Amino acid sequence: MNIQKKNIVLIGMRGSGKTTIGIILASRLHREFIPMDALIVYEAGKTIPEIIAQDGWDRFRALETQVAWKIAGLRGTINATGGGVVLNPENVRLLRETGIVFWLDVSIGNSLQRIGEDPNRPSLTGKASRRDDMTAICAEREPFYRRAAHYRISTDEKSPEAIAAEIATLAQQHERKTL
Repeated sequence: MNIQKKNIVLIGMRGSGKTTIGIILASRLHREFIPMDALIVYEAGKTIPEIIAQDGWDRFRALETQVAWKIAGLRGTINATGGGVVLNPENVRLLRETGIVFWLDVSIGNSLQRIGEDPNRPSLTGKASRRDDMTAICAEREPFYRRAAHYRISTDEKSPEAIAAEIATLAQQHERKTL
C-alpha cells in the first residue's frame, strides 16, 4: 500500500509537539519533513519575531499562506504548521485537500512547560503572562483546529514515539478509505 501521495499535516498550539513528532514520523515513514515556520523564515529572510516587529502580523500571515500553497504542491511530505495557519480558511482548504490533517491537542500547562520562555515565540495577544496569552489563544483557536483536522490526538500523556506510531497507523487507514 502506497501512502506517499498525501501529505501528513500536523496542526496545533505551540508546544503541542508538531516539530518533534514530525521529525520522528518523517524518519519512521522515510518522508521529507517540512517545518512551515522555517520556510517562512527562509522566504522572508528574517526570523519570525523580526517579521512581526518590522512588518506586522498581516505580513506574517500572508507569508504563511504563500508557504501553505507551496506545501500543497508537494506530495508525501510531513508538514509541521505554525499554530495560526488554521485561522485562514484558504490555508485549511489547501492543507485538507492535499493532506491528512492531525490536530496535536495539548493542555496549556504542558504547552507552557515545553516551550518555556523561548524569545523566538512572541506574545500573540500582548498579555503580560505566558499563561494568559496561551489561554486566550487556545480559546480562540480550538474551534478552528477542530474544523480543520481529520483526526485529533492528545499529546499530553503519550511519548512522541507513540504519537508518531498512532499517526502513521491512522494515515494508512485514511489512505485505504480514500482509495
